Amino acid sequence: MELVHASTAELCEAARELRARGKGALVTYSPKVFIPLTKLCRDVCHYCTFARPPRRGERAYMSLDEVLEVARAGAAAGCHEALFTLGDKPELRYRAAREELAALGCETTIEYLERAARTVLEETGLLPHVNPGVMGAADLAALRPVSASQGIMLETASERLSARRGPHFGSPDKLPARRLETIRLAGEAAVPFTTGILIGIGETRAERIEALLAIRELGERYGHVQEVIVQNFRAKPGTRMAGHPEPSLDELLWTAAAARVVLGPDWNIQAPPNLSYDDFPRLLDAGINDWGGISPVTVDHVNPEAPWPEVERLQEATESRGLRLAPRLPIYPEYVADLDRWADPAVAVAVRRRADADGLGREDRWAAGSSETPARAGVAANLLPTASLTRKSVRVGAGNGSKSSPPVEQALAAAKEGRELDEDDVTALLRARGSDLAAVLQSADRLRREVNGDTVTYVVTRNINYTNVCYFRCGFCAFSKGKLAENLRGRPYLVPLDEIVRRSREAWERGAVEVCLQGGIHPGFTGVFYLDVCRAIKQALPDIHVHAFSALEVWQGAATLGLDLDAYLTRLREAGLASLPGTAAEILDDEVRSVICPDKVSTGQWLGVHDSAHRAGLRSTTTIMFGHADTPRSWARHLIRLRDQQKRTGGFTEFVPLPFVHMEAPIFLQGRARPGPTFREAMLVHAAGRLALHPWITNIQASWVKLGFEGAKAALQAGANDLGGT
Repeated sequence: MELVHASTAELCEAARELRARGKGALVTYSPKVFIPLTKLCRDVCHYCTFARPPRRGERAYMSLDEVLEVARAGAAAGCHEALFTLGDKPELRYRAAREELAALGCETTIEYLERAARTVLEETGLLPHVNPGVMGAADLAALRPVSASQGIMLETASERLSARRGPHFGSPDKLPARRLETIRLAGEAAVPFTTGILIGIGETRAERIEALLAIRELGERYGHVQEVIVQNFRAKPGTRMAGHPEPSLDELLWTAAAARVVLGPDWNIQAPPNLSYDDFPRLLDAGINDWGGISPVTVDHVNPEAPWPEVERLQEATESRGLRLAPRLPIYPEYVADLDRWADPAVAVAVRRRADADGLGREDRWAAGSSETPARAGVAANLLPTASLTRKSVRVGAGNGSKSSPPVEQALAAAKEGRELDEDDVTALLRARGSDLAAVLQSADRLRREVNGDTVTYVVTRNINYTNVCYFRCGFCAFSKGKLAENLRGRPYLVPLDEIVRRSREAWERGAVEVCLQGGIHPGFTGVFYLDVCRAIKQALPDIHVHAFSALEVWQGAATLGLDLDAYLTRLREAGLASLPGTAAEILDDEVRSVICPDKVSTGQWLGVHDSAHRAGLRSTTTIMFGHADTPRSWARHLIRLRDQQKRTGGFTEFVPLPFVHMEAPIFLQGRARPGPTFREAMLVHAAGRLALHPWITNIQASWVKLGFEGAKAALQAGANDLGGT
């Protein structure tokens, strides 16, 4: 217990180093609404103003309509979390609670909480986090299908605080053994769980350490303790402890830092900013990495005298320490990464719809392929394009000009010096936020101007899809095999060869210089079909550029004719094929491909097709289709594999980021994918592509069809120099 005698300065220094090692520069908060389902409680904690006895003329519980009113306001304000806080088992103490529950058709408060949480989840999409007090295994199991996370504050491991004259005397649910058992049972039930300690209520420093060690033991055993809160007591008028001295800020900093030292670099440690008033930025000096829930809609019903700081103040304070602020969900990213284990299937679907690629909370409502402009979808004004083509100043993120975090600074320095970026470098660029985001976009924009100038290119083309029938099962494609896809793709079609030629001629007569041809893999197709298409078009229009056939089509065509790729691609070139689109790449990471397109060509096969194409004298584009079941590290691997291939063959002409359009994708409708990238992520893939692929691929294309006009303009200020086909 020598930790007890360590100074605050010593602990804070160690805590900051541990946080940097485990959490980097990221600090999170949860945009939430606070729903006090009932303020009745059978316990009588001597410091609490939340709980109160029944009052004449007042209902014991919020109605479902009242709950929904709060939740809908939160959803409209961009919140992700619905925090249900309530008294512990009031029906065991108050007849009014029992009678009202009976009228609601419930036997227990937990049963009504389950109904309320389910209603919020289904009606608003907000993710419930529930804090109903001590729970048994059956309670945890009942709430797991309707909540993303659950919690109970341990507060203390000291039994003496429940003795006569202690703050927990007369409160049976505050016995440490009962609360530790709830935490243990939550671990057995694989429930992402929040707990913490309350300091300044009469405990000693040694007792705080004992509580943290008890939490650590359960967390290490089950892996379920997603965050630990260090909360400071605040004296409240009208309570038995109104005159009790509050812990000093130094005491709070000591305890938060001690929590980091006890728990280690990988734990999430939170301290509520509103309970430290104007001194809250100093909490970051103690190694915390989370601010907790912040609501733009509701007050802190447990501490109504202490308003939450505005998110802008949180961001300013966070960036002033060289850290980056990001919204999160009530379930932390470590658990979002393994939803099959940590969430009920229905909850997992709701989580994916609110998560970004890092498992954090989406920052806006923007979606690729939507008619809603970025501004109307809530994209921050400092992420939108400026009137000038060139990004001339720090406009993105906090905008306070703070220094880049070490990983981003290192990656940008390497890019500026012409050194090759490794996977960690590229991943850091793709995860950039705040001032890091500004630096990445500016660097990409500056490199674009150096390499391409201010000329933006495009090609006049016509896209021709010759069939929507396909026997592959790509989860993102409405052409794919399966009943759901059959409902989405409409009537099956197969365009005759003469119609393909007619459409090509029509395009040529209207000024097109290229036709782009792709389609599903029809069960009747062989490699002859693709050869016939090329010959027919070139016979009718010898000067048109035929840009056609994904790697999957080429691979399947060669296989059906028993030819190797080199031989088949040579035949295609001789038949008139001029270049290949880089489609079917999706994500060049087989771990992700096994989820989104398990029967499609592998990463190695896709690269092999393009390697053969380049040997045959054909050029090809490259693409990435991102924002579904992937991560920034997946994107980084994809970029590095493209760069390595280009260094060998030099046959890629451009890089085309294709944000996942989710609306009619089977994998999204089945609840197995996110709704595409966020706007920030979409811009970063363009920017990181520019920086990571230089000098091997120097054309970065923005898909204006998917990004929309405003999104395309923003991409042109994030490293892109081409608008593709029109």
